[in-house]
Amino acid sequence: MILNKIIAGLFLLFFLNGCVQSTAFFGPAYTLVSTGNVYHAGLSYGSGHAVKNVTGKTPTENIKNFINNKVEENEEKKNDAFLLLVKKNIKKISKILKTPSQ
Repeated sequence: MILNKIIAGLFLLFFLNGCVQSTAFFGPAYTLVSTGNVYHAGLSYGSGHAVKNVTGKTPTENIKNFINNKVEENEEKKNDAFLLLVKKNIKKISKILKTPSQ
């Protein structure tokens, strides 16, 4: 039994890795095989399909987009903080340079 799972896993890994369209059903199919719960597998497939219909993207694409947006926001915040720090230091230095030296 374990040998059959290993052979099936290797087959899927090596020969079906280019089948992107079928991966949308692979998760629910695995759930059905591993747990035997048809309702859970159907809910998983249906929710993924509903998300794709509403947003036009798969749940994985939505997660990638969300993560990329968060990374970009953090970079913008870091850049803004850096610019504020530079402006503050420029103002300090300009005040020091404007004071008459003794």
